[in-house]
Amino acid sequence: MSVSALLGSGVRGAGQRLEVLFEELAELAGQRNAIDGRLVDIVAEIEREELCGSTGARSVAALVAWKLGVSSTNAHTLTAVARRVEEFPRCAQGLREGRLSLDQVGVIAARAGAGSDEHYAGLARHATVSQLRTAVGLEPRPDPGPRPGPAPSITKTSDEQFSCWRIRLGHPEAAKFDAALAAHRDALIAEWKHDRAQGGAGAPHAAPPMPGTLEAFVRLVEAGWDAEAARRPHGQHTTVVLHLDMAQGAGALHLGPALTDAERRYLSCDATCEVWFERDGRPLGAGRTTRTINRRLRRALEHRHRSCAVPGCGATRGLHAHHIRHVRREARVFRSEVRDLRCSAVTAAG
Repeated sequence: MSVSALLGSGVRGAGQRLEVLFEELAELAGQRNAIDGRLVDIVAEIEREELCGSTGARSVAALVAWKLGVSSTNAHTLTAVARRVEEFPRCAQGLREGRLSLDQVGVIAARAGAGSDEHYAGLARHATVSQLRTAVGLEPRPDPGPRPGPAPSITKTSDEQFSCWRIRLGHPEAAKFDAALAAHRDALIAEWKHDRAQGGAGAPHAAPPMPGTLEAFVRLVEAGWDAEAARRPHGQHTTVVLHLDMAQGAGALHLGPALTDAERRYLSCDATCEVWFERDGRPLGAGRTTRTINRRLRRALEHRHRSCAVPGCGATRGLHAHHIRHVRREARVFRSEVRDLRCSAVTAAG
């Protein structure tokens, strides 16, 4: 007798009404489970015969979600059960017969180990989905073995103003790096004290600050680069490759950004220059690689200026030559006039 017939016949007890409703729920749930079982078989056939490729869907789960109008979660559950139908024949048969739900079999198919079909087929008859999920989670897993630890790495991030380097080293390499950094920091501090003792620091307010870890790191990089440049001259870090637009008078670094006039003058002060001439984006030719300040001129400047020429600075190390008129093209000849020596900090500041 149907529910409506029973209700219409005068059955009014709460217990009897619930019993009738539960019977109908069980019947409808069994039908739905049987329908889900057939859907699983269809998805398994699509997966097995590789029919998804001709539909244009990016995956079988996407195809199921599209054709059935279900959520991505339900589509993935159907797909997971379909892929393990042959591993769990008893569970799949229980789904086809309506005794197990798709959610129950989906939990089993998602994480249960191979060979556990009979165990979970019996357990699923009396367990809820949450209980099955807990049971599967407690299932012993094979030992994956020791996981590899964090490997040494170096990463770089940049913004509009600065670049941030993050270095991860093992303890032996870190100890070596710390020792090298401390050695260069001690050398910089010794030079700084020597300059102050000789009275070369000028006015106290204009004296350079005591060098710290940052200056030591830069000195460590420069020392290593100088050693590499001595071994491989083409690796000289003071070489500037500049692309010069003859029509607009604008310059840009090779494979780098465009330069302002101040940046162009700063980079071309004391370096090995290699200039490429362009017009309308087409190269016209390349100037020969030349040192803007040769060794003889450098010695003459060092003899004339024993320290930084900026009043109040007095630094005697880290100096490079500064031009009155910077490198320019006049009658196909590069001309420049050298004035004095300046330290890097003063020149970069302005």
